[in-house]
Amino acid sequence: MEILRAEHICKSYGAGENQVKALDDVSFSVEKGEFVSIIGTSGSGKSTLLHILGGVDRPTSGHVYMDGQDVYSQSDEQLAIFRRRQVGLIYQFYNLIPVLNVIENMTLPVLLDGKRVNKAHLSELLEILKLKGREKHLPNQLSGGQQQRVSIGRALMNAPAVVLADEPTGNLDSKNSQEILELLKLSNRQFHQTLILITHDENIALQADHIIRIEDGKIVRDEVIRS
Repeated sequence: MEILRAEHICKSYGAGENQVKALDDVSFSVEKGEFVSIIGTSGSGKSTLLHILGGVDRPTSGHVYMDGQDVYSQSDEQLAIFRRRQVGLIYQFYNLIPVLNVIENMTLPVLLDGKRVNKAHLSELLEILKLKGREKHLPNQLSGGQQQRVSIGRALMNAPAVVLADEPTGNLDSKNSQEILELLKLSNRQFHQTLILITHDENIALQADHIIRIEDGKIVRDEVIRS
């Protein structure tokens, strides 16, 4: 069952001779529960694509559909709600709020949405992410790997339809990188969440079910390697 579809996505910056085309007629679809890796070198357009899929940056032209809904037919206010409820975003540099502790950072999207925190789900995530005993720690009291676990917890708290991870292991050593990748794969399996992961690392990409390679803003490979 298809959960996400990109149709003829183009994204340009600047105008005239200074125009840069970051994405050029990108189309693909993702099945519900898939683990998809989008691989490409720096500057290939992969992060731009991720932001467009997540409702963060509007395309110059083209459409993104999630669960059949045209994402960019919505107003900016509706897009903000869409991002909170439908998308979990994980970044390379964690983007935690320094004055909030582990629990406060993880539950912020739920509270911003005016919902009550599901304490059972929170407890389950703390256990899975190995953050038990660190609930009151601030980000500067955590290692890089622990901070990335908090950002994963924050992305999963609202049980989003799709989790988007932009180079989530790029700031970590090899041991922590593999641990974070295993946690993302576990969330993909255990919570049946669709995972789309941006990477430049071929070894990480090959662990996915579905690989999309981007070069110079165009898809040059779109292959399901396991189902």
